[in-house]
Amino acid sequence: MNKFRETAAEALQGVADGAVVLIGGFGAVGQPHALIDALVEHGARDLTIVANNAGVGRTGLARLLDLGRVRRVICSFPRSSDPVVFQKLYDAGRIELEIVPQGTLAERMRAAGAGIPAFYTPTAVGTALAEGKEVREFDGRAYVLEQALQGDLALIEAWQADRWGNLVYRKSGRNFNPVMAMAARRTVAQTQHVVGLGELDPEAIVTPGIFVDQVVHVAYGNPPTF
Repeated sequence: MNKFRETAAEALQGVADGAVVLIGGFGAVGQPHALIDALVEHGARDLTIVANNAGVGRTGLARLLDLGRVRRVICSFPRSSDPVVFQKLYDAGRIELEIVPQGTLAERMRAAGAGIPAFYTPTAVGTALAEGKEVREFDGRAYVLEQALQGDLALIEAWQADRWGNLVYRKSGRNFNPVMAMAARRTVAQTQHVVGLGELDPEAIVTPGIFVDQVVHVAYGNPPTF
């Protein structure tokens, strides 16, 4: 069994219009740049993008938005540094936005991966983000009901991978990537380094290959020093 594909374009074959796409990364750290570019070239439209932010500058995720491929963005920070493309589209009413607190965003995807349809959290109670949602009281404290967030496709970045799709992340590159891998019906990973079967410490594997469908080797960076 070998989950590696020669190119990112090959790995992304069959992405449908209207798909919900989870994109890993915290800013540029742990973001699957090559896979995002391949999604741009693929041409799928009417996408819902779930990510930490709504793109920076005019490359990567911002380019996907600029080309009119995205209908809706679900994120925590739509106005990070240089959000020129998203701001233009939002002001023109050409894109939908759902803001989700960062911890809630991660938990909604973790719940999807664990088969939990919804959960209660105190985050956002009494704010505009809780409008229209069920609120219940537990032990004298109010909690809002949040729905699990499942993707059709997850695009993630790893530090090391073997041909079975077992993944290891490096430091902050871990961020949203593991929960997104579990929350999507299909997961494609790009990895900086390729290792042989048995070379990864089982205790260090964060995302088991069972959650990964395709892997692309995108070589950059140096081996870790730890």
